[in-house]
Amino acid sequence: MGLKAAILPVTPFQQNCTLLWNDETMRGAVSDPGGDLDRIKTAAAEAGVTIEKVLLTHGHLDHASAAGDLAKELGVAVEGPHEDDLFLIETLPDQAAKYGFPPVGAFRPDRWLRDGDTVEFGGLTLDVRHCPGHTPGHVVFFHEASRLAIVGDVLFQGSVGRTDFPRGDHNALVTSIRERLWPLGDDVTFVPGHGPISTFGVERRTNPFVADENFA
Repeated sequence: MGLKAAILPVTPFQQNCTLLWNDETMRGAVSDPGGDLDRIKTAAAEAGVTIEKVLLTHGHLDHASAAGDLAKELGVAVEGPHEDDLFLIETLPDQAAKYGFPPVGAFRPDRWLRDGDTVEFGGLTLDVRHCPGHTPGHVVFFHEASRLAIVGDVLFQGSVGRTDFPRGDHNALVTSIRERLWPLGDDVTFVPGHGPISTFGVERRTNPFVADENFA
């Protein structure tokens, strides 16, 4: 059985929502549905995927604003992020109005996640890593067999997540990357919250914020 992934940039922030599914069961999950639900549902239908779960890496608007509405419409659960992002999820309706997003239905995740937890859908299991820094409750999803990680706004090709938001912490972010992501392996491909994919190995060599040579 294999994990398949399709990246769907959504919202004016071009946030990488990811449709994940098992190509044997054709059942899957949506990670970080920040908006554009019609596009997400169309992509799932065209791929023949039944969505059975919504996953959130963190509580920022462009990642989480449509999660509650999608879950309610499909009758599925929202899992993630870590409970330390509750303060962000509680303000999503206000943030949506502030930034000109469509109205957001208030929701609370059905399950908060902690470091070491797992999430399951379609016969697949993803490991959870709590990676605070960009937000205090940010989590990363990792499928070991496929060597694929969904990292939200922790790490990008050539950069790292912003930490100038409320309760951001740059030192915590760097520690999260180096202690919770790098041990997963240089061969891991990651889908960031924005922009192109990369691998942990490339970032360890070339990323000016977290390259190994900066910590030798």
